[in-house]
Amino acid sequence: MAGTKDGNGNGGTKPVARRLLATATRLFAEQGYDRTSVQEIVDAAGVTKGALYHYFGSKEDLLHEVYGRVLRLQQERLDHFADADAPVEKRLRDAAADVVVTTIDNLDDTKIFFRSMHHLSPEKDKQVRAERRRYHERFRALVEEGQRTGVFAADIPADLVVDYHFGSVHHLGTWYREDGPLSPQQVADHLADLLLRALRP
Repeated sequence: MAGTKDGNGNGGTKPVARRLLATATRLFAEQGYDRTSVQEIVDAAGVTKGALYHYFGSKEDLLHEVYGRVLRLQQERLDHFADADAPVEKRLRDAAADVVVTTIDNLDDTKIFFRSMHHLSPEKDKQVRAERRRYHERFRALVEEGQRTGVFAADIPADLVVDYHFGSVHHLGTWYREDGPLSPQQVADHLADLLLRALRP
């Protein structure tokens, strides 16, 4: 993903870059991406426009990075679960629960992105879709592995299973509240259990 230009590929690792990203995230959440100016971001972060452009090429790059940091985290964690030495049912359940928890933990970021992704250029939109597709394909591979080995029912297309679960994940921003009756882990456990029940032979 586009991100801070620190030479290490670690988006947002420097203090100024982190402050800019945190400020942009807050303003995008409060005002909307399209109603937030670069000047407002740098004023609120206490830096110059030059500092912003040193780390991010544009306001669009900030939006890109808001979602990019979440997607990188989720991809890394999915790879960890998928590669674990455990039965496929446990690996899929762990991955299914984790994407719920990490989405709730970063709910502002994901809400901002889905609300504003139409502002991305065609090139960045294509890049985001490719990276999301990589995540979905790794998740789908766990479903397919379970179907091949008879652990999961094979009569439901794996793509439909993935869409079913991620539809629930993407919907979290419309109803989940921190002060609600369920913790992030409880929501994650319920949704992961629903997925596994749907896949039982």
